[in-house]
Amino acid sequence: MKAVVLVGGQGTRLRPLTLGTPKPMVPLANKPFVSYILEHLKSNGITDIVFSMGYLPEGIKAYFGDGSAMGVNLTYVVEDQPLGTAGAVKNVAEHIEDGDFLVLNGDILTDLDLRALIDYHHKKEAVGTITLTPVEDPTAYGLVRLGKSGEVAAFLEKPSWDQIDTNLVNAGTYVMKKEVLDLIPPGVEYSFERGVFPKLVGKGLYGFRSAAYWMDIGTPEKYMQAHYDILEKNVETSISECLDQDFVCMEGKVELEVGARLVPPVIIGAGCKIEDGARVGRMAIIGPNCTISAGSVIEESIIQEGCHLEEDVIVKRSIVARGARIGRGTVVTGGAIVGEDSRIGGDNILANHIRVYPNAEVKDGSIRF
Repeated sequence: MKAVVLVGGQGTRLRPLTLGTPKPMVPLANKPFVSYILEHLKSNGITDIVFSMGYLPEGIKAYFGDGSAMGVNLTYVVEDQPLGTAGAVKNVAEHIEDGDFLVLNGDILTDLDLRALIDYHHKKEAVGTITLTPVEDPTAYGLVRLGKSGEVAAFLEKPSWDQIDTNLVNAGTYVMKKEVLDLIPPGVEYSFERGVFPKLVGKGLYGFRSAAYWMDIGTPEKYMQAHYDILEKNVETSISECLDQDFVCMEGKVELEVGARLVPPVIIGAGCKIEDGARVGRMAIIGPNCTISAGSVIEESIIQEGCHLEEDVIVKRSIVARGARIGRGTVVTGGAIVGEDSRIGGDNILANHIRVYPNAEVKDGSIRF
């Protein structure tokens, strides 16, 4: 079976992390996010994969090439204009063979049993099958109502509490027959959720209930939560084995000075230096080739590749993007994001979800926010 992975979005909700990096390539626990999707597909026996692309496609192509390094076969198709979820699949139709194929949203982290999904689709002789997951607050989502045999009976778009009789939402992974593509007009923006699926109600559209881990990483809060869940092994990933022993994962040679402290769970990338008196963790991920200087504290935060934190820097529940440098005594906290290759002087306070854009320069003591 072939899989189509939708990786065309601009990731606007994740800015500034996605201003120069396509969302699928934003690092999650020190690997491009979309690599987890490829690993998940491969582990379920699916190795023939099409990337439906739009925004900043070259970085994805350059990194993965033909996919052989990961044991998969990759095909790339770039849309000339945004085509929506269904339009993007229609745009790769020439690469889809007759029969069934998978569609995956490229911003979902999950350990869904794809083999079980495909088996269910075949047993139901379905035209299309939507993976469904339960949510705690149904009012924030479009809901999917099922009939007794599992067929989709109706879609409820962000209903009020008095309309709610289900908590199942579309989890962004589908199996469908190629004939479904006939319902999608070519070359225009069109969605599965509002265009295709409503037309299939009563015509062989089924829902596959799953309690598997599921996280849309499209916002900074969800992106950070995905890191925490990987660290605590709430989701099964290729990094889980590295965390097995003591929840301290060293991904290569790390210079850990006497007096440096690691509080698990933590992931430390290769080539890092953690100086005497620095504390990393709990719930911290440090990218490769970073320096965490003496007296600095990193907690519930993500420090991407190549960052340099000078003495007595505090980073709590925030993100520091690759190549950033933070001066002595600066505090980064409260959901702040420091953009890549930025230079933050000493004695600043960055808090309250502040965003520092890439390549910015902030002088000593100029921000107290």
